[in-house]
Amino acid sequence: MAYAASTPAVPDWLNKGDNAWQLTAATFVGIQSMPGLVVLYGSIVKKKWAVNSAFMALYAYASSLLVWVLVGFRMAFGERLLPFWGKAGVALTQDYLVGRAKLSATERGSTPLVEPFYPEATLVMFQFEFAAITLILLAGSVLGRMNIKAWMAFTPLWLMLSYTVGAFSLWGGGFLYHWGVIDYSGGYVIHLSSGIAGFTAAYWWARG
Repeated sequence: MAYAASTPAVPDWLNKGDNAWQLTAATFVGIQSMPGLVVLYGSIVKKKWAVNSAFMALYAYASSLLVWVLVGFRMAFGERLLPFWGKAGVALTQDYLVGRAKLSATERGSTPLVEPFYPEATLVMFQFEFAAITLILLAGSVLGRMNIKAWMAFTPLWLMLSYTVGAFSLWGGGFLYHWGVIDYSGGYVIHLSSGIAGFTAAYWWARG
């Protein structure tokens, strides 16, 4: 055992190895976003767009965190509201964050409840990094096309109305999860959603 289960401060369900790896993986994804893509985007456009492009990525990361903990996380990984959407709610209270992580919508019929061996706070952070990098990848399609004011309005709306749908449907216990669709590395939730949204946004902004 990697921990002393009898220690009052350590819950029986906590596995320190699982928890440490989730946090490490989340950190690696975060580094890809900040400073990785911020620096990349600022360096691949014309000088007049450099600051705007870098700030678009920075803003996407920061605003995603606020939206994620206020409503987004539970829309993507909370209790079932619709077959493709979870119930919105705050993921900030101590009682909620220190408890064992669970994906309540995954339990249905013979399908068991998914309960990882780490706290909810770890799951919130881990999944936030993926939500943020999805938006930053999307930003790459509109560099030099969209001004920062439009991007500031677009970012929270897309996260709430688009990303959470895919995340809940595939990872959070939605209808695709129960159909047996598996997305191990974010091919659907992250890359496909950001790619389609980026292509669509670039097309319409170019027309404008």
